[in-house]
Amino acid sequence: MAHYKTNAKDRVPVGQKTAFGAGHFVLNLLPGALSFFMFFLLTAFGMEPLYAGILGALPRFFDAFTDPIMGFISDNTNSRWGRRRPYIFIGAIASGILFMVLWQLDETNSQTYNFWYFLILSILFIIGNTIYATPLVGLGYEMTSDYNERTRLMAYANTIGQIAWMIVPWFWVIIADPNLFDNQAEGVREMSVYVALVCVVLGVLPAFFCKGIDSSAIENRKEITLKTLGKNLIQLFKSIMEVAKNKPFVKLCGATFLVFNGFQMVAAFSVYIIVFYMYNGSYENAGTWPAWFSTITALITAFFVIPIISKIASLVGKRKAFIIATLISIVGYIMKWWGFDVGLNQEFNETAFAQSLNKGLGGFFEMINPFLESLGMTWFSIDTSQGVPWLIFVPVPLIAFGMGSLFTLMMSMTADVCDLDELKNGMPRKEGTFGAIYWWMVKIGQSIALFLGGLVLQLVGFISDAPVQTAETMHSLRIADIIIPSITAAFAIWVMWSYSLSEERAREIKAKLIERRGEL
Repeated sequence: MAHYKTNAKDRVPVGQKTAFGAGHFVLNLLPGALSFFMFFLLTAFGMEPLYAGILGALPRFFDAFTDPIMGFISDNTNSRWGRRRPYIFIGAIASGILFMVLWQLDETNSQTYNFWYFLILSILFIIGNTIYATPLVGLGYEMTSDYNERTRLMAYANTIGQIAWMIVPWFWVIIADPNLFDNQAEGVREMSVYVALVCVVLGVLPAFFCKGIDSSAIENRKEITLKTLGKNLIQLFKSIMEVAKNKPFVKLCGATFLVFNGFQMVAAFSVYIIVFYMYNGSYENAGTWPAWFSTITALITAFFVIPIISKIASLVGKRKAFIIATLISIVGYIMKWWGFDVGLNQEFNETAFAQSLNKGLGGFFEMINPFLESLGMTWFSIDTSQGVPWLIFVPVPLIAFGMGSLFTLMMSMTADVCDLDELKNGMPRKEGTFGAIYWWMVKIGQSIALFLGGLVLQLVGFISDAPVQTAETMHSLRIADIIIPSITAAFAIWVMWSYSLSEERAREIKAKLIERRGEL
């Protein structure tokens, strides 16, 4: 295939990429922190599982209304600061403050009071987060019109975003540490303040430093006022219908739904397998290995997989890069059968090589433990006396290709789809609407995946409050942990096999748009 060199005017400066990446760090940190904090609704605030489940699921459906509306509003905004940046600035501040207020629960309040407090604040938080997230995603789609630079921009941003997933697995360890907080409720309240401050400071950076399309160059904008509300809703519905008829975009949504939610369905299974299969239900012996597993996965995704997949995409195209990466992830899922095998890990720990690794790792933490203890970070150390389950990390680089490539490539391809939509339907460009519908689909799919994941646990006979699980249950759970994401990934490859928006076609569309309305 022909390769093109990106023009200097189409390149996004490193400073802008970093600011956009800071925004993506916030986009990952807020939902990640929220999901880990939700655990403490039960343990710290005494919420019944049913009520906690409602609080986790119900606000998600509110996104079905707010995301497309916010996308439409930002698409049609005209201001001296552009279409997206005013909302990013306001949304970052609102998201951080509302997240902090959301978790200022008092464990002495009644369950009913805390339920309604959390539900109302959750809805307000979702509104604030939508005001931030939807314009930020749309801004990323319009920061460059170059086919390959879009991939590089998304790769850069997602690399920074993955850093959040190296941090959030440790929240439940930190909050539960009695050396740091008198109780878990206090830990939740204080940690929410730190999360909020980070989100506000980093979240506003894209509003100051990132540049999108000049809003004055966008034609056919709709007037957004209360007087035109009815007419705007009709136009919003029309825009959604136009997006839904875009076949390449539908394929992107379908493939994302399959890969992401196949992964989400079994995401918690690795923790259960480590604790209940490898360590016979002993959380004490399992220690921080579940957190390390999540952190190392994010680390490899950010600094190993994303740069590689970005390079592959520039060589063979985004569709082929997605297929290659997804195939590699399927191999990784299959390898988990051996990586999480107790006997093989024991055999490996008996080898001279593993004993040397264990000794070196133990010596390293023995050396830094006094420093960690002075900071109250005793939970960060590793006990190597019982051996290290090294083999659980062997499939990680391969599995990481699935999630590492997914949003890097799909967000880049969605930007290409926005050009196709303008060619067919004219202005205004709909980056905000496309981004809103794409991420709404991800959120709804995640809710479904969490429900189906719980259903699988019930079907295999997993008992949440049991100190140990039966051998049959863990055998079935290990099979589900491999089969489910492998099948959904295979279907995603089938969906993307006929994706037609190649680099040549994308550049042809860009040339026609420039000829029709000039450079934006």
